[in-house]
Amino acid sequence: MKKRSIDLTPVQLIVLFYLFAAIIATTLLSLPIAHKPEVEWTLIDAMFTAVSAISVTGLTVVSTADTFSVPGIFILMFVLQFGGIGIMTLGTFIWVALGKKIGFKERQLIKTDQNQSTFAGLVNLMKQILGIILVIELIGATVLGITFLQYFPTWQEAFLQGVFASVSATTNAGFDITGSSLVPFAEDYFVQFINMTLLILGAIGFPVLIEIRDYLKYKGEYRYRFSLFTLLTTSTFFLLIVIGVVFIYVFERTKFFAGMAWHESLFYSLFQSITTRNGGLATMDVSEFSVPTLLLLCFLMFVGASPSSVGGGIRTTTFAIMVLTIVSYAKGQNSIRIFKRQVAQEDIQKSFIVVSTAMIIYGAAIILMSYLEPNFRLMEIIFEVSSAFGTTGLSMGITPELSTGGKIVIIALMFIGRIGIFSFLFLIKGNSPKDNFDFPKEKVIIG
Repeated sequence: MKKRSIDLTPVQLIVLFYLFAAIIATTLLSLPIAHKPEVEWTLIDAMFTAVSAISVTGLTVVSTADTFSVPGIFILMFVLQFGGIGIMTLGTFIWVALGKKIGFKERQLIKTDQNQSTFAGLVNLMKQILGIILVIELIGATVLGITFLQYFPTWQEAFLQGVFASVSATTNAGFDITGSSLVPFAEDYFVQFINMTLLILGAIGFPVLIEIRDYLKYKGEYRYRFSLFTLLTTSTFFLLIVIGVVFIYVFERTKFFAGMAWHESLFYSLFQSITTRNGGLATMDVSEFSVPTLLLLCFLMFVGASPSSVGGGIRTTTFAIMVLTIVSYAKGQNSIRIFKRQVAQEDIQKSFIVVSTAMIIYGAAIILMSYLEPNFRLMEIIFEVSSAFGTTGLSMGITPELSTGGKIVIIALMFIGRIGIFSFLFLIKGNSPKDNFDFPKEKVIIG
């Protein structure tokens, strides 16, 4: 008898790989050597931490510093690395190291995992991503390790903190082993600057980093031309940072920032604006902000980082194309033209599908969490949902107090945020052929 093989799409395979990775991470973090003696560690806590690490979110139901041993910290760093740069990036590295040929099926998986539109140069892309990220993390770990010598009693502890902080910031994971994120460094602008730089490099998108590297490498030989993706995502990314800084300062100048020097207010505003893009690290307790600021932070987390990065959310290009489409339609234009180029109609449609689906998931999660967690304020629930969906990791302090049902909802949001909206939608799609016929078209009333 012939055996029937399960015909799965690349998206379904990628999701299965991430589910399998979450199971492996749960098992590794549950090992006795991974946590300190006499630590209460339940299966749901292990699963929550594993998915938070795989999705590089940073939401935790336990204190990382008080829970994990040194071996556990290294296991957690490996999981963060695995989740941050993508399952297929490390997979490709292992395949190449073992001398395995990268076939069409593997290239399909790489293309899906990294959200690429073509098969050209995928293996080389994976090598470049891994190389760039490791170099960034190495430099960050060295600088932070040396800087932390003045904060920690031994050089071993200082460099352990430096390595973990560099990996956590570059992958935008939001985990920390200080016990209080970056609050101890609220007055150390150099440490904040290094962390902000690492957060930006991780969230701005791997293709952007590769193009910037090529520009610096070849700018003397010929006129380098950046892609529309790089121009659009970079301008949107930094514009949102500026908007965040301005409005955080305006909303808090007579409240949280009252009595502070200008440079304190500036760095608080700048760091919170950057970390909400997907970082999850904090130099203060965000629950001290006023409601307008918290809602602004929720919006920034909902947008998230750039495509093909370590971040979640609807992504910067999605938001940019949606806004540009609305503006163009209001002007009576039939297309979006920016940076002397025209956006493809397919990308416009995809942007609105992503935003619409995200808002449905977002709204449903808030309603469900409000039912499951009646003891929390609506603002706390909205913030928690935004942080999970955007794989950010910031919290108003309710994460450890969530019920089992609430934890499961947050786990699902973190997982969806990591695999992306399209992967989530394509889970139900099989390998069925496309329709080869059309029904008569008829207009309906809209708006």
